[in-house]
Parts: sequence; C-alpha cells; structure tokens
Amino acid sequence: MDDKIEIRNVSKKYGSKTALENIDLTIGKGMFGLLGRNGAGKTTLMKTLAALHPKNSGTITVCGVPIEETKKIRTMTGYLPQDFSMYPTMRVEECLDYLGVLSGMDKALRKERADMLLKKVNLEKHRRKKVKELSGGMKRRLGIAQALLHDPRVLIVDEPTAGLDPEERIRFRNLLGEVAEDRIVILSTHIVGDIEASCEMAAVMNEGRILWTGNVKDLLKDAEGKVWTVTIESRFLPQIKSLYSVTGMVMQGSQTTVRFVHEGTPDVTGAAQTAPCLEDAYIYCLFKNGCIDLGGEE
Repeated sequence: MDDKIEIRNVSKKYGSKTALENIDLTIGKGMFGLLGRNGAGKTTLMKTLAALHPKNSGTITVCGVPIEETKKIRTMTGYLPQDFSMYPTMRVEECLDYLGVLSGMDKALRKERADMLLKKVNLEKHRRKKVKELSGGMKRRLGIAQALLHDPRVLIVDEPTAGLDPEERIRFRNLLGEVAEDRIVILSTHIVGDIEASCEMAAVMNEGRILWTGNVKDLLKDAEGKVWTVTIESRFLPQIKSLYSVTGMVMQGSQTTVRFVHEGTPDVTGAAQTAPCLEDAYIYCLFKNGCIDLGGEE
C-alpha cells in the first residue's frame, strides 16, 4: 500500500452550509500541518479522513484504501479529537486496557502495547493515577497513547496543544515528531508556532477551502518583501493599525516597535523591510486570497 493520503475534489455540506469545498491534498509520510482559524473546516476534514463523517462528493484514499471502506480505514487510523476525554475515575492503565478490548486486541498484546506506549508518552510513573488527577498535558499524552494503541499507519490530531503551557506544548510537539518518523501524522491547529516548530509540509485552510499547500519554506518566500518594522511613539499606534495589518508589537515606555504586513513601500517614516516569520506569511496568505483586508482596523 502507498504511504500517502490522496484527497481529490472533496466537498461536505451540513444542510445549506458548506463545510468543505473542493479539497485537493496529497499528504505523505511525516508531519503534515493543517493551519487555519477556528471554524475554517479543519475538524470536519479530520473527521472525514478518520471515516467518522461521510463526504458528499470527491474521492479519498488512505494508503491506497478508499475512505468508503470504513472498517479498514479505522484499523489504519488513530484519531485524537480536540475534546478527548475518558471516564474520570478510571486509572490510566485501565483506560488503555479498556480501549484495547474495544479494539479487539487480545490480553497479551494489550499489555505489551500499553506498557510500551506509557513509556513513550512519559506516563509510566502515572499509570495508577485516575484520569481526573492528570494535568491537561498528561491527558493529551494519554490521548496520543490511545490513538497509537492499535499501531495505526496514520495519526490524526486535532488542536492538540490548545490550552497547554509552553513546556507541555514543546513536549507534546517533540512526541509527535518522534511518532511521525514511521507514519503519517496530520496536525490540525490554529497556532502558527506549532506548524513552524514541527512541520515541513503544510496547508492553509479558510472557510472550507485550501488556500495554499506545499513546503513551509515556500510560504515564507511568498511573504518576502511584504513585512516591515518601525518604531513609533505609542500615541501613533491607532493610526498605524488603521492603515496596515499589524502582526506584532513591542512596547517600551512611550515608544512601540510595530511589525506589519504591506505590499509596496508603506507611507511610514523609518519603516524597514524585515524577513518574514511564519505568522507574517500566514497573514499575508489570508490577505492574498481575499480572506482579510490589510489595514482598516477601527
């Protein structure tokens, strides 16, 4: 079987609302980032790839298997939803054993996989804790363990670092990177830093459409020459925000260093062109595709 996911002209509607519109993507082995605002359609696409939601049109194959073969797809796919939860009074090791039973795994294999995964996600010392006693980061790591329990070829994680502190976010991203060495991992997020730190390939999604897909370095290239910085008196900040799309600010006393995106030379004394970061490139991608206006903030 192929180690890739092929998505061609896929659309999905909920009544009169279009959730996915003519999605075309090819996702290979390794970490693939799906970046977009809340409500962009990322979760719908993730659930469709996990064979949890049917599409209305188009074709999807996962490692050569048509998405319509739902039973086979689910044996190949691990899914960590944004709102993952388990019975709060269950112990960590009991959770994995219970989920293994539901997956039809025999007792010996359940124990072998659970022991190995608890070590991998750094929860071995917490295996006797109840779920309600775990921190947010620990619960997400338990979620990864359950998604990997049946050794899937594809791992889909939806907004996994939302709400985590910086240390847990880094630990979680590192864990996903290790997992992605021998399988397809799709990371859906609205946090640009997660994509920048973890993914070589990515797609930008907005209102059910794919705006851009490719190597993250190419997204940065698209924004070259479009990012500017200037240090101004803070009292002029409202004026700058009304004319340009501000992507960052650092206030120092009565002055503020502003970072903004603009095509052409801005009419701001002292503005200097600077290299884009991924957040700048993402904002520019939205603007270029007519999703936002640069400037005009009241």
